[in-house]
Amino acid sequence: MSEDFYDILGVSRDASEEEIEQAYRQKATEYHPDVSDEPDAEEKFKKIKKAKEVLTDEEKRQAYDRMGHDQFEQAEKRGGFEDGRGGGAGGPFGGAGGAGGPFGGAGGGGGMGGIGDIFEEFFGGGGGRGSRAGKDLRTRMEITLQEAYEGTTKEFTAARPERCGECGGRGYPRGTDVRTCPQCNGRGQVRQVQQTPLGRVQQTTTCPDCEGEGEIPEESCAVCDGSGITREEATLTVDVPAGIEDGQTLRMDGEGAPGERGAPDGDLLIDVEIADSDRYERDGADLHVTEPISFPQAVFGDTVRVDTLGGTVELDVPAGTQSGETFRLRGKGMPKLRGRRDGDLFVQVRVVTPENLNDEQKEALQAFAEAGGEEVDVSEGFFEKLNDFF
Repeated sequence: MSEDFYDILGVSRDASEEEIEQAYRQKATEYHPDVSDEPDAEEKFKKIKKAKEVLTDEEKRQAYDRMGHDQFEQAEKRGGFEDGRGGGAGGPFGGAGGAGGPFGGAGGGGGMGGIGDIFEEFFGGGGGRGSRAGKDLRTRMEITLQEAYEGTTKEFTAARPERCGECGGRGYPRGTDVRTCPQCNGRGQVRQVQQTPLGRVQQTTTCPDCEGEGEIPEESCAVCDGSGITREEATLTVDVPAGIEDGQTLRMDGEGAPGERGAPDGDLLIDVEIADSDRYERDGADLHVTEPISFPQAVFGDTVRVDTLGGTVELDVPAGTQSGETFRLRGKGMPKLRGRRDGDLFVQVRVVTPENLNDEQKEALQAFAEAGGEEVDVSEGFFEKLNDFF
């Protein structure tokens, strides 16, 4: 993995903050040590996280672009912080924030029947004292094309972070004595000042000792180890609307990571994957299907019954239809999430050559061939030619 922060995230040097955040989420999901089997996943994840922290901070990014990777790293290593209440350690532009806790990692997904761990990196961090809303979590869900056509309600189980039931999310047992944090004097923030080649840089960050709470309990909760968060199995139900497309995302409000000190919980984002159909191919709201017909039906015309996702319908096949010809059934495709008219069903007919004929059928085909001026032996080679023709 390259050392350059832009290369690590796979973005260009003029990438927007949104593009950087998106690239980080993808990389974090791939390399987080909780989900990756690679032996150096932890080291790669640290680099990915560091790259995101620098490139989403305007001041740090400007310095990184001016100084280059090596000089920027050297400047970080040289510097120490000063603060009115004592020292701390960190880089020249302030320490990196983070959600912390046992669920600060990226999570995998899975199909139905146990979606599994849904933790994605609790993106963001830093900040000051105060209640922060919970982070959004993301998972995947697979449904069938029929379920996408009709709409459905899915129940699934997922492992996710929740407030500790033992301590109520405080991180320490009820009745535990707490003392004012001596590092930040109860403010929950510390000021970090660094002398860099660019001058003195000052930044206010979350106190690392009390994690922004301003208080330090005398005892930590034994269940959550002081984090206030535990990992629990949750059974959830989500409504999937008719007409949803592969790759679209459903949002379940308040089903994400818990917020801090009464702040709202995050949301659960569900990326929908639609399983391939053995019969239909989908193109937006339109569907494509191949329907077999017999040689007489193609020659003389007929009304054939076609199975659609909404039931069986009739299709008029005109006389003289050629194999491979396509007919359009309006409104027999997929529903549209935002639209008045459903998609269409395109039916491509394929003439099926019979494999086994009785004597009467053979004689009839012999007469057909002779009437057309062909001299063929029906018993040998005729059906192979018919197959090639259709």
